[in-house]
Amino acid sequence: MRSFASRHIGTDGAAQSAMLSQLGYGSLAELMDAVLPKGIRAETPFGEPVSEAAALAELRGMADTNTVRRSAIGLGYHGTVTPAPIKRNILENPSWYTAYTPYQPEISQGRLEALINFQTMIAELAGLDIANASMLDESTAVVEGMLLARRASKAKGNVFLVDKDALPQTKALLEHRAAAVGIELREFTFDTIDAEGAFGALVQYPASCGLVRDPSPVIDAIHAVGGLAVVAADLLALSLVKSPGEFGADIAVGSSQRFGVPMGFGGPHAGFMATRKGIERQLPGRLVGVSKDSHGMPAYRLTLQTREQHIRRERATSNICTAQVLLAVMASMYAVYHGPEGIREIARAVHESAREVAGALKSAGYELATESFFDTVRFSAPGRAQEIADTARERGVLVHTPDADTVQVAVDEEWAETGVADLLAALGIEAAEATAGFGTELARTSEFMTHEVFSSFHSETALMRYMRRLSDKDYALDRGMIPLGSCTMKLNAAAEMEAITWPEFAGLHPFAPLSDANGSLELIDQLSDWLAKLTGYDIVSLQPNAGSQGELAGLLAIRGYHQSRGDEHRDLCLIPASAHGTNAASAVLAGLRVLVVATDALGNVDMDDLHAKIESNRDSLAALMVTYPSTHGVYEETIREVCDAVHEAGGQVYIDGANLNALLGHATFGDMGGDVSHLNLHKTFCIPHGGGGPGVGPVAAKQHLAEFLPRDPREAPLEVDGLTIGAQPVSAAPFGSASILPISWAYVRMMGESGLVEATAAAVLAANYVASRLKDHFPLLYAGENGLVAHECILDLRPLTEATGVTNDDVAKRLVDYGFHAPTMSFPVAGTLMVEPTESEDLTEIDRFIDAMIAIKEEADAVAAGTWPADDNPLVNAPHTSEEIVGEWTHPYDRTVAVFPAGGVGANRQSQAKYWPPVGRVDNAYGDRNLVCACPPPEAFEV
Repeated sequence: MRSFASRHIGTDGAAQSAMLSQLGYGSLAELMDAVLPKGIRAETPFGEPVSEAAALAELRGMADTNTVRRSAIGLGYHGTVTPAPIKRNILENPSWYTAYTPYQPEISQGRLEALINFQTMIAELAGLDIANASMLDESTAVVEGMLLARRASKAKGNVFLVDKDALPQTKALLEHRAAAVGIELREFTFDTIDAEGAFGALVQYPASCGLVRDPSPVIDAIHAVGGLAVVAADLLALSLVKSPGEFGADIAVGSSQRFGVPMGFGGPHAGFMATRKGIERQLPGRLVGVSKDSHGMPAYRLTLQTREQHIRRERATSNICTAQVLLAVMASMYAVYHGPEGIREIARAVHESAREVAGALKSAGYELATESFFDTVRFSAPGRAQEIADTARERGVLVHTPDADTVQVAVDEEWAETGVADLLAALGIEAAEATAGFGTELARTSEFMTHEVFSSFHSETALMRYMRRLSDKDYALDRGMIPLGSCTMKLNAAAEMEAITWPEFAGLHPFAPLSDANGSLELIDQLSDWLAKLTGYDIVSLQPNAGSQGELAGLLAIRGYHQSRGDEHRDLCLIPASAHGTNAASAVLAGLRVLVVATDALGNVDMDDLHAKIESNRDSLAALMVTYPSTHGVYEETIREVCDAVHEAGGQVYIDGANLNALLGHATFGDMGGDVSHLNLHKTFCIPHGGGGPGVGPVAAKQHLAEFLPRDPREAPLEVDGLTIGAQPVSAAPFGSASILPISWAYVRMMGESGLVEATAAAVLAANYVASRLKDHFPLLYAGENGLVAHECILDLRPLTEATGVTNDDVAKRLVDYGFHAPTMSFPVAGTLMVEPTESEDLTEIDRFIDAMIAIKEEADAVAAGTWPADDNPLVNAPHTSEEIVGEWTHPYDRTVAVFPAGGVGANRQSQAKYWPPVGRVDNAYGDRNLVCACPPPEAFEV
């Protein structure tokens, strides 16, 4: 029987022999011996692989030990009904989940349209002017709202006011994050608002206890001192209650989870942020805008990208370099499917169910905390709260107990569908007349979701065709190779994806009793243990729900470690010039200063500069952040020397795990001198990129840093308002994006040690094969010993540009005509392309890409030779659309050259599965100058 590894790795033995022959090596082992520095090789003893069927059977066994009870916990996580067409056609569809972040807008118009639908939905429900394309979760969005308020506020103080009735997990996250950047948190009640010295304030709306109240007193108080108001809002409630914008809020944040995305033991879910006009250029995260293409037609793109962390580095507005695109798309389609009136109907049904529960409680003699609520009812039960909760749990229902005298229940879409009889029975009360709920003075009268997209696709047939129409516009891994350097766009196998929609994993509330989550916790423990072994570390936290958050968690751990030893003065982080911008942004958010270390002509850390900067900053050195293999795609020979030098000066070494796909099974960060690393499960361990999220960024560390990492609530419980979470959180949920961890678990289990070792070698082989075949056409910018690269290579297009005028942007867009997603552009060096083919591509596809690059080089040479004008040739006009070639043709080259270039590289395959970009080249500058980040009117698309 064929192994899973042989399905995952695209090149078979014959193909690998041919590729090795091109390089002059006889085997994969010989190649790895030549490319890896001798001093870093390490054994990683690991288990044997199992079959797909066996892995799924083990997962099923773990899932069956979970106990999924009906949740009435609430607290930002709610039961919801995922429409079947959205589950099947988005969540389970590789056209959506294998796409990359839409940095190449011409081949991303489908998901960009879905995201602009999301932005429009959020902005209009929030009553504000502009919304971004999602955040990581609600609590993280609150932190980002706090940081945005500090940047944009006219107030001079360093105090941020926090609603006493904010969500408990949000309060805990604020406490951990604010301390690192010198922000003082001051808790308030509506009776005691002291805004003196404050730059911003957070109001929970509705409150954590369920209270729906007018937030104006807080908003007015913070505005009076020049600060900004942040409102954390419930998205479904906003269809019935007045929007934050109507009260004067500056920023609204929250979660779109209850718009059709399962709770999943904590995630992933799409958080959101919306703002008023005037501060949109400081908005964190991704932002989709409307521009125009080369034919003057509207086209979507990521706008204002110059504010993102990979460009601004330590001056970035945020360290977040991803979003939750797949989940935002699901939420937007939920809104499209139901429309504004359907959303109102769901909200009314939820509110009516809560009123029924409140009426029954009053009739039974319980005192309600408030009668102004949307979906959450809190009642007093002196001395009996735990007894009531235990009885309800025995009857299959989970409730929240803020303290020994108080019980809280929240209803949701699932309760509204089934009725609340089981909830009342679990509470031991009888049905009675419903109470009134929140007052009419707080009722929403303004319209929302008025664009026609929210009123056009309410039948399943219409929605199915709309989703298909959008996915047809996009290029994802189901179409062909995505050779993005530093992104590891490898196979996301169907067997790995199988378990994420199982209700035993998807239906758990993140704050369900841990004894109800035995299966999920067993999976988490196993995966954590495996990752620790594979990286050479002692402990792993799976909580960070993005690579950026894993970075931050690791740096906060280093900061905490130094402070625990009385070394508060150690606050300097050394970062090589070649590092990804997230490194510097994360260091600043961890309260560290950044000093850049030079790189030498070969792309390595400049050892002389490193030693000089260590020596001159010995007393203040906190850490060095270094990526290995380097961001230049090279295994640096001096990595042990680098680590030793930092340790000798009292610093810690953070090794960025972005390039672990070039090491797995052959070397470990811990053995080469790392103290802490983050990993990207959405790269090395096969969680799909989802068009720009979700991601998971576990942080792994040596034992001396363990107590400073995000903690497991089983080991270091932290109680906030009756809710038990883990200490030092970096995400809203204790176990982060737990529902997608089965993907990485399945990958490691099915590959085993032998498969992981071979996959790494196959990835390194593919990159060196590409480099070898293209080096005579495009100079290879960096290489290590023996002229070899790691798992990616950087092609230098600057000589081509100088000789022909053809830019790397022209080459990237021309690759679309050849049927490819472009490699990474101008990172880490401007004017270059970074290529990472991964282990999952077969030789036919790799050769097709190489042949396309060679053909494009010949086209550029033809431009230089005068065959085509410099301003009218297949490269500067790329990509070419189907509409363009059926219209009047005025170009000096044939239509076939435009859309089936080089006689059709891979002619048969290309003509049978031709990808047609829906728009011409998008005008980036126009989009930034003319900022439009909501759905354009239909007439904008008229020819």
